Amino acid sequence: MQINNPRNDNLSDLESRIEYTFKDKLLLKQALTHTSHANEQMINRPPSYERIEFLGDAVLDLITGEYLMDTYPQMAEGELTKTRAQTVCEPALAHCAKDLELGQYILLGKGEEHSGGRSRDSIIADVMEALIGAIYRDGGLDAAKKFVFKFILSDLADKNLFHDSKSTIQEYIMKNGLGKLRYELSSVSGPEHNKAFHINLFLEDQKIGSGSGKSKKAAEQQAASQAMKKINTERQ
Repeated sequence: MQINNPRNDNLSDLESRIEYTFKDKLLLKQALTHTSHANEQMINRPPSYERIEFLGDAVLDLITGEYLMDTYPQMAEGELTKTRAQTVCEPALAHCAKDLELGQYILLGKGEEHSGGRSRDSIIADVMEALIGAIYRDGGLDAAKKFVFKFILSDLADKNLFHDSKSTIQEYIMKNGLGKLRYELSSVSGPEHNKAFHINLFLEDQKIGSGSGKSKKAAEQQAASQAMKKINTERQ
């Protein structure tokens, strides 16, 4: 029994989550193999994800850059560069990887496992890039685009607001003495591997915003963003 990879023996479950079935299963396994695990294998040492992560990083930059150019035709080069960097940064990729529960499929060495590597942002973000590289090698650019669009770029607005929507509205409400904010989960929809959380934001007893996302945190950010847009409109 392999205690350090609780779900790696059922890669078809991961393929269902990412909505892509590999022709070459070894590519998927490589994308999930941390160097600490590879180094522990005395015979037939498997390749780690480092080289395929290098490829995935380049593919992700290409897909994201093209998406931003097509979606925001008036955006200047400097702003495009900044937005792409925010979209593919480690916290954003780790956030997406956690939505997919990718950490539970990673092959880790005993030391890395015991030190909490399975939930470390730096590792799961690297594996996310390696997974993109593996999909690209196995299915080409169209397959990689489909994955990136659905699981990384689909909530781009949430990511750009990720760091400040909740804090911005909290500061505004406190500064103006308007009352107490409360986030409330209204419902959860979708299958177990692809849930959507729906959150309502209340100011005292008044609903001022709502949002949905693949995690409660993303849904709260969207609700806060919607509420701030409403407040800014009313102030004009």
